[in-house]
Amino acid sequence: MEINYVIDTFFAIFAMTLIILMVPGFAMLEAGLVRTKNVTSVLTVNTMIYAVASMSFLLIGYKYAFGSWDHQDSINKYAFFLFQMAFVGKVVNIMSGGVSERSRIIPLVLFTIVAGAFLYPTIVNITWGANFLAGTAFDISAMHDLAGSTVIHSTGGWALLAAILIMGPRRGRYKKNGAIQVIPASNIPLVVLGAFLLWIGWFGFNGGSVGAISSKENADAVALTIMNTNTAGLTGAIIGWLLTYFRYKKFDVTMILNGALGGLVAITAGPDLYDIYTPIIIGAIGGALVVLFVPIFDKLKMDDPVGALSVHLVNGIWGTLAVGIFVADVSIMTQLKGIVVVGAIVFPISFAIIYIINKFFSLRAHDDEQLEGIDATECGIESYPEFKRSI
Repeated sequence: MEINYVIDTFFAIFAMTLIILMVPGFAMLEAGLVRTKNVTSVLTVNTMIYAVASMSFLLIGYKYAFGSWDHQDSINKYAFFLFQMAFVGKVVNIMSGGVSERSRIIPLVLFTIVAGAFLYPTIVNITWGANFLAGTAFDISAMHDLAGSTVIHSTGGWALLAAILIMGPRRGRYKKNGAIQVIPASNIPLVVLGAFLLWIGWFGFNGGSVGAISSKENADAVALTIMNTNTAGLTGAIIGWLLTYFRYKKFDVTMILNGALGGLVAITAGPDLYDIYTPIIIGAIGGALVVLFVPIFDKLKMDDPVGALSVHLVNGIWGTLAVGIFVADVSIMTQLKGIVVVGAIVFPISFAIIYIINKFFSLRAHDDEQLEGIDATECGIESYPEFKRSI
């Protein structure tokens, strides 16, 4: 019916708008977690990721992912494109946040072009899209991943892992004796603002992925999905709060918020399938995994200023497996196969792309540039010039 078409088209555009709130969400979260001398560069990168990734997806990636512009007719095709486009930059946001404070802008933009045009659309193609692996032993289209615990979050996490291995840590992060140099966040209010913008955006991220709202059945599914999404965020925050106090005897709001984000990533694969209590477990484990893995990655000298590996890669994997654990008619082996295939595609390709880019345009800023700050060396505009520091 025409009214269903109109309502579902509006719903897609509204959900897309919520997802775009995650652009300032990532920007504020990262800006608050880095030092004042690197804030402008982080904001510049986030702005360019949205613009460049979206344009790359428009010109090349979308048709590659879905086969054509006319592959469905339940909503307006441009609304469907906009909804799908809203996801693209998130993959690169995950990667860029994890290499903050030592990454140059031009190489990141080059990676963004490749990610928006080819890398991310490849994963969409084999999961939600045209599926060039159909009928092969590597077909993972049966994996249930409603809004992208694996398709988006793990994809960004695998790309970040490749980048960290190539770039190495920030200047002075790890001392010769193995000690870890604490680099405190510069603006906690921005961290809180960014995390809650991401949390709000997640309602469009997951709720919009149901695909329609114009029938009673679909409206019920959207409401359940958003409720379960919020529940997992709540329990992730609570567990992050409890475990950080138990371990450090301090209430670290950055870890609490990352616990919430970990719960949100974990629930993203299957919020439409759970009852209202299962997300409590999934979000709690998600929050606990963040608290556990942040120090593990640090011990491995994998410098991640925003905790993106723990939030997105680890919980992307956990959330996808959780569907197979808690939903009777979803095979955990099917979910595991999807995780493995995506990782086997994204990590080596990302490593190769970043390695090649790095050969021509050094991705890592030199130590003296890091000392001065990426704002001064790359942007020429400092967010807080009166707070110039040299650490």
